[in-house]
Amino acid sequence: MTHAIRIHQTGGPEVLKWDKVEVGKPGPGQVRLRQTACGLNFIDVYLRTGVYPVAALPAILGMEAAGVVEELGDGVTDLTVGDRVAYAMVVGGYAEQRIIDARHLVKLPDAIDDQTAATMMLKGLTAHYLLFRTYPVQAGDTILVYAASGGVGLMLCQWAKHLGATVIGCVGSTEKAELAMANGCDHPVFYREENIVERVRELTDGKGVPVVYDAIGQQTFESSLDCLRPFGVMVTYGNITGKVQPLDPNILAAKGSLYVTRPTLATHVSTRELLIEGANRLIDVISKGIVKNHVNQSYALENTAQAHRDMEARKTTGSTVLLP
Repeated sequence: MTHAIRIHQTGGPEVLKWDKVEVGKPGPGQVRLRQTACGLNFIDVYLRTGVYPVAALPAILGMEAAGVVEELGDGVTDLTVGDRVAYAMVVGGYAEQRIIDARHLVKLPDAIDDQTAATMMLKGLTAHYLLFRTYPVQAGDTILVYAASGGVGLMLCQWAKHLGATVIGCVGSTEKAELAMANGCDHPVFYREENIVERVRELTDGKGVPVVYDAIGQQTFESSLDCLRPFGVMVTYGNITGKVQPLDPNILAAKGSLYVTRPTLATHVSTRELLIEGANRLIDVISKGIVKNHVNQSYALENTAQAHRDMEARKTTGSTVLLP
């Protein structure tokens, strides 16, 4: 027997239970993984509360982790017992051990430790698709990043700065502004005190930005549209304040022939080729220190409920690791 964090019903953090579970043996194409560190992400809250459905209850939550391969199923030829690996976007990460399809696993170099690896995959691969696929950022672009001191936000700021962009970042406090600025944000905007649209227009000489990366959702959607220049791209990729309401597309014409997209990481790792392309770029910038994954909080896996409470209260910055 081993342990995992499961939910037996949807709801608040109190539904997260520390349960004994059976792991079993890996089937064809699978491995048994001993997990050394697990990541915490806001998508876990969406699953816990029922905003995103789980396949069945009880369910083990968690979408990313790192660990060591302990047993191979039939047909697994590109991994060996003892390999250090990590993954993202595979439900079941809040566990001491698990069975997982080998196609989801990425081998780790010695230069990246387990806690970094466990918390860089989902956020880093998200930053990758936003910057390279959703709107390919070019040198000279000025971009707007919401939640700039969060896990994805810090990676976006650093990576975009490396690509030659000027980064405007929305933050909620002086402390978070300092963190964002230390990681590539050129101009912090205090969303609680400042008018975001006016500040962005001021910083861009009235032109607006070509892209907004908005993880906030309902609360900021309209303001984000008003920050865009003509032909700009509105990227709404998170629902921290709730889902965006239905949109009349004529608004996009009136505001400058704008584009709106709602991407998800699941699509961008849906094939082995897409996963490896993103993972290779991510591992490269992390290994070289171009992008740093700041693991600023750690909790015992057993205390995942408290980690959820702190994340929802916006008490966390950067990445959070759960330790089995």
